[in-house]
Amino acid sequence: MVLKCFSKVLPPHIHLSSSCSGAPPTFSHQEGDDPASAPGDDPPKGDSPLQKKSPKLCGSNYPLSIAFIVVNEFCERFSYYGMRAVLTLYFLSFFHWDENLSTAVYHAFSALCYFTPVIGAIMADSWLGKYKTIIYLSIVYVVGHLIKSVGAIPSLGNQAVHVVLSMVGLFLIALGTGGIKPCVSAFGGDQFEEEHASERSKFFSIFYLSINAGSLISTFVTPVLRGDVKCFGEDCYALAFGVPAALMVLALVVFIAGSGLYRKTPPQGNVLLEVCKCISFAIKNRLKNRSREIPKRDHWLDWASEKYSKQLIGEVKMVTRVLFLFIPLPMFWALFDQQGSRWTLQATKMNADFGIYVLQPDQMQFLNPLLILVFIPIFDLGLYPLINMCKLNFTPIRKMATGMILAGLAFGLAAVIEVKINETDMPRLVPKESLIRVLNLAENPVQVTIQDKDLFQQPVESFQNPAEYSKLILNGEQQSLHFTLQHQGLTLAFNYTVKEKSVYSLIVFEAEGSLSSRLITDLEAKPENGLAAVRFINGLSQDVNLTIDSKRFIAVQKNYSASEYSLLERDIYNNGKCITETGEFPLELGLLDFGASYTVVITNISGGAVETWKSEDIKANNVHMAWQLPQYLLISAGEVMFSITGLAFSYSQWAEFVLFTVLLFAVCIIFSIMGYFYVSVDPEDLEEKEEKRETSSRGNMIGLVTQKTKL
Repeated sequence: MVLKCFSKVLPPHIHLSSSCSGAPPTFSHQEGDDPASAPGDDPPKGDSPLQKKSPKLCGSNYPLSIAFIVVNEFCERFSYYGMRAVLTLYFLSFFHWDENLSTAVYHAFSALCYFTPVIGAIMADSWLGKYKTIIYLSIVYVVGHLIKSVGAIPSLGNQAVHVVLSMVGLFLIALGTGGIKPCVSAFGGDQFEEEHASERSKFFSIFYLSINAGSLISTFVTPVLRGDVKCFGEDCYALAFGVPAALMVLALVVFIAGSGLYRKTPPQGNVLLEVCKCISFAIKNRLKNRSREIPKRDHWLDWASEKYSKQLIGEVKMVTRVLFLFIPLPMFWALFDQQGSRWTLQATKMNADFGIYVLQPDQMQFLNPLLILVFIPIFDLGLYPLINMCKLNFTPIRKMATGMILAGLAFGLAAVIEVKINETDMPRLVPKESLIRVLNLAENPVQVTIQDKDLFQQPVESFQNPAEYSKLILNGEQQSLHFTLQHQGLTLAFNYTVKEKSVYSLIVFEAEGSLSSRLITDLEAKPENGLAAVRFINGLSQDVNLTIDSKRFIAVQKNYSASEYSLLERDIYNNGKCITETGEFPLELGLLDFGASYTVVITNISGGAVETWKSEDIKANNVHMAWQLPQYLLISAGEVMFSITGLAFSYSQWAEFVLFTVLLFAVCIIFSIMGYFYVSVDPEDLEEKEEKRETSSRGNMIGLVTQKTKL
């Protein structure tokens, strides 16, 4: 990825890798065994062999072959971003990993995807050439997708098998997508003759458009395949991964179909290796010549002049200066990539109902490519020309710093939203703490007291909507508590054992003419992924069998027995059934909302219908997902400004969002200071300066010899 970055920020004629440029590298270096020969004086290598001319598109100067490359890129980007869009929720829901582990693995995969371009560039430049590298690594890419899709089939083995298959698949996908990344766009540039440079420039715009179009469509479609389509009784991750796999197969087929039209340049040697060798030799040579009697040199890279040409050394100097400037930049991409992890996890705790459409939490990622497509013409045709009209010197470094500020503001907004979301969360319990509430299902008010606990000061009314949970402080990991119930002048006592870090409901009810109670366990946290949780208490004197939808069957015993919680998609459930000894009756539950937990009490059967009372145990998600739009606007605008220099590198709750906001602003300040002291260098001026320095050095050497003769 560094190669890709440098090829965009360095002067146009300097390329770190031919894979990243679409043209042979201009770095030159000759290694001669003859010490008398001056480095860099050997004749340059011969030009590449003549390439055949590709047929043109509709009489234009655009080669027909680029159509296959653009379609290939669209399909490949669809496959990658579509798979990655559902990856975090796959770890969370399918593997049942926690948020931290899911986020860590997601970013480890992203980091690997940004490292493997180095491997692809070396393979293309030094061994196979761009065409064969794309073919071979695309096959690896397809195999990875297929393994990943098979690993998402629930009936295939246990969780260990699923994890192994998924990790192997992700590794191959990272190798494939990263390996072809520096080759495809450069291979497209190779299709143009030198006299069609303007068409080549427009091609890269079309190429970038295909990337964002593939990303836009896939990040909207694959979450639908995951959430709205059910297979094996749950979210269909096998389909959500299978469709991107099919698109990658199509990408490979399309690319091979254009084989006869391509101009294929042979491998030209990898410049990155030459640069590394030059730097290594300079360091070693400097360490060997530490004597004070040896004259100093202007720059530490000048110690490579015994072996490498002055042109290569001069250009490596420029690279190292830019590399120093790049030190703060990975933080931007580390935070930017959290759209697919922490921001998606944040969306699972929000209200996704947009009226005419319910958005999946991982679909929010489609906003980024959509906004990029909107912002690019706005910035290029509107904002930047306006800034130039105002005579403001808005340099690339200032644009990048502004992009960082916008990204920092985006994470600041994310932190504010996280605070509002957490207001509906259950309290976090510490050791020797528990929560309790009272559900009075009797016909009259009940006064509840707990020995040595100052709780429930007021009587609990019949079927009163429960107040917030009350906190119990225990004397150990568990404690036996003495409960006293006062009801219509009667006093009843019960003992229940309460465990730490648990949540309870004390149910008070009348059975067979007397007051009784039962202590049941509640959920300790919100249902994950925006699901709703519901359980039933059967207040009838007969057992019931409940049908919530066509696939949910729940049996609840009589006399106020409670069922386990069932997790359901957010929806209105009015088509259920309640089957008893006396017949079958309709069951209406109403709306079960995002992230809420409900207790439904079956109280009576009257008039051919089931009478119920519904209590909301945990509040529904009340922060709408649309509040994420401002942070996506800011991060996308920041990306447009920051990506002017072509950088790309990718890397967690309320406190994490605040931390990342501070980090990004700190990095922005550091970058701005470094940019202030950075002085741009024209390569032609650099070469002229080197020539003058060489002439001056020769003059000094002649003078030194003359003085020695006089002595």
